[in-house]
Order: sequence, then C-alpha cells, then structure tokens
Amino acid sequence: MTGAHLLLVEDDDMLRELLLRNLQARGHDVRVAVDAYTALAQLQAVSFDLVLLDICLPDQTGWEVLRTAQKEGWLAPVQMHGNVGQLPVVVLSAVRVSPRRLLEFRPLAYLPKPFPLDSVLRLAAEAESRRVGGTATGQENAEDSHNNLPNKEELHA
Repeated sequence: MTGAHLLLVEDDDMLRELLLRNLQARGHDVRVAVDAYTALAQLQAVSFDLVLLDICLPDQTGWEVLRTAQKEGWLAPVQMHGNVGQLPVVVLSAVRVSPRRLLEFRPLAYLPKPFPLDSVLRLAAEAESRRVGGTATGQENAEDSHNNLPNKEELHA
C-alpha cells in the first residue's frame, strides 16, 4: 500500500530533513516547500492528503498560504473524528498560535515546536487511512480512535 501524499512546508533545514526522512521511510510520498511561494505552487498543482505547514516562513506566513489556498479552492476540508470542515493541515510553529487563528482555519492539529515526531507520523498514517478508506495499520491501530492524536494541551487546539 502506498502512503499518504504529503506537502511538507518547512524552512528549517534540519527539521525538514528529519521529517522528510521519517515520513518517506514509512512509505509516504512527500513533496517539500521551503517558502510560501513554492507551497502555493505545489498546492495549485497537486492534491495532497495532508499538509505539514510551518507558520513562520521567509516570504509570507503560513496563515497567508492557508488563506490563499482556501480562496482558490486548492485545499478542501475533510472529516476526521466526526468533525466536518477541518483543513487537512497540521500547523507547526515555534511561536504560540492564538486560538482565534485556530478557529479561523480549523486545522486538524497544531503542534508547537519542539513536537513529538510520533504525533506527525500518526497524523500522516491517518491521512493515508482517509485516502484509502480504511484504517491505519500497525501501532496506530493499537490506540483508541480518540487517542490517535496528542491530547488538547499538546495540540493547543
């Protein structure tokens, strides 16, 4: 089975490479963008199961990327854990994100840096599961569905 189709938007070289290697090792197809311009070009050209989006980018904010992608119809909401209308986006940020921003964009998760790598891997596995219409395999199945994501304090959402 092929993994999820992911867009990783991260300008920090070390973190980007760490995430890329770990996601690819689990069979995910990962495209990379280091700035908002490249991220928007990728979102326009390809449909993704999940976007891992850094908020502090060198040319624009991740919020501007989300706003443009939504306006242009490049990013459609998904249903997850019974919640309809969440963007298939994991917000990654070294700065605290306001609850207002989270309510405005409704990402699947918010992971403040530094975050546990397992959280990203679980979210990618869930994206794969949604794409193929089944359930995740391996370690992810061992947990109850309400525990597939880190708790609210870890997600800040």
